[in-house]
Amino acid sequence: MIRRPLPGTIRHAAVLLSLLWCAQSGAEANTAANSAANSAANTTVSAVDDGDHRITLPSPATRIISLAPHITELLYAAGAGSAVVGVSTWSDYPPAAEKLPVVADGARLELERIIDLQPDLVIAWKSGSSARQVARLRKLGLVVFESEPRSFEDIARSLERFGTLAGSPEGKKAAVSFRERLQELRGQYSGRRKISVFYQIWPSPLMTLNGKHMVTDALRLCGATNIFASVQQLAPTVSQEAVVTANPDAIILTDERSTAADRWRRLSSMKAVSHNNLFSVNGTLMNRAGPRILEGTAQLCERIDTARKRLTAD
Repeated sequence: MIRRPLPGTIRHAAVLLSLLWCAQSGAEANTAANSAANSAANTTVSAVDDGDHRITLPSPATRIISLAPHITELLYAAGAGSAVVGVSTWSDYPPAAEKLPVVADGARLELERIIDLQPDLVIAWKSGSSARQVARLRKLGLVVFESEPRSFEDIARSLERFGTLAGSPEGKKAAVSFRERLQELRGQYSGRRKISVFYQIWPSPLMTLNGKHMVTDALRLCGATNIFASVQQLAPTVSQEAVVTANPDAIILTDERSTAADRWRRLSSMKAVSHNNLFSVNGTLMNRAGPRILEGTAQLCERIDTARKRLTAD
């Protein structure tokens, strides 16, 4: 004989089941909410810039403004090119960058255009952008990252940090590739006999770079010394007489015109001239602190190797 459950018992079971379902649904809802909150927290990105400021964004940057050509190149190499919405003059690589709005010309920033583009990250050139105008951007509430790579490792770290701030895994991959290529070049040219070099970046006034610029690191990698490494100014003006007195083994010019070395050819008593060690390299590759500097360094090392052979041939 099957007994029917009492009506009250059925109601009690139904209420109990309903409460259990609500509790389970509530727990699932809380779990989902906590998961969403954790996910949101996990999208926060952070990096320390070259001015030693901790830059933290609530989520990866999607609207980035670059205030220098080397920054533009680094951003694209780090996989953040699609997020770049404004650049500086001379941001000519990669070609896609030339199609973007120009918001800076050297140290001069077009503040209104920058604000109109509504960036969530502005990357300034620490020694090249106007400090006063950069401070103004910060006062207006914009997030500013200062970039000043001074060594090969700084370039690799910049790729990593730009990738992090843009949420791009390509930044770390690009940094690994950069370091691997750097090691290849170091291994290829290590142990070579050192020669002295005058590195000319501008003919009039006559200008060079000092030992703090990474071009000196490139020269060192190739087995050469910078005759003006000890000068205090990063890009000093020097006299022709000072170059003649230093009498370098080779002269490297960043002007690839055929007439660029004419001023030196007349000074036949100089070692660089008498051994025909007057060379040109691509100044954009060498002087811009971007990932393509290794292409320029390979070119530079080839020139220095040729100079070394000509010196030992006599």
